[in-house]
Amino acid sequence: MGINGKHTLVVGLTGGIGSGKTTVANGFSAQGVPVIDADELARELVEPGQPAVDEIIAVFGTACLTPDGQLKRDYIRQQIYADARLKAQLEAILHPKIRQRIRGLLTDIREPYCIVVIPLLLETQQTDLVDRILVIDAPEKEQLSRVAARDGLSDNSIMAIMQSQADRNTRLQAADDIIVNDRDLAALTERILELHTYYMEISHDH
Repeated sequence: MGINGKHTLVVGLTGGIGSGKTTVANGFSAQGVPVIDADELARELVEPGQPAVDEIIAVFGTACLTPDGQLKRDYIRQQIYADARLKAQLEAILHPKIRQRIRGLLTDIREPYCIVVIPLLLETQQTDLVDRILVIDAPEKEQLSRVAARDGLSDNSIMAIMQSQADRNTRLQAADDIIVNDRDLAALTERILELHTYYMEISHDH
């Protein structure tokens, strides 16, 4: 029986920054698999008017807001990477709310299996939310080049983010399944389809 109280197999998808989590999640979604993304839920939780925003302002001050009431994500990112205490406070605000939302969404799923994308699955000890852990793995140089191209961050900034995450060995040891994303999209898609078939098969015995 799945974590959501029915026979849905819940696969937790995780991996370091720039490993290709979004691309993989989109590949499963293209097969009709429900995907819940913790980062998307976090963005919804900090929309203007949401209760979490007031809690965040109480920690970071009004300097974290744009004139139209949006959170300055870059400002907050800089603050939390400079101060571990602020990072912990932000996580204490958001993580319980994200967790509650994930649990609520899981109760509505009827498909054989679903994917829950939680970048900090291991770091935030949320493995109890999932039945299996799928780790997206990529060589460090690939992570650096992808994130630099996507976000325009310096290598030093990217390395600081990578060092704040679980190390590669920790992730791989925790994995039930691994996708090594070091080739082209065709190879990645082939691996996604293999796992899709596998998850459909084992969901029946779940």
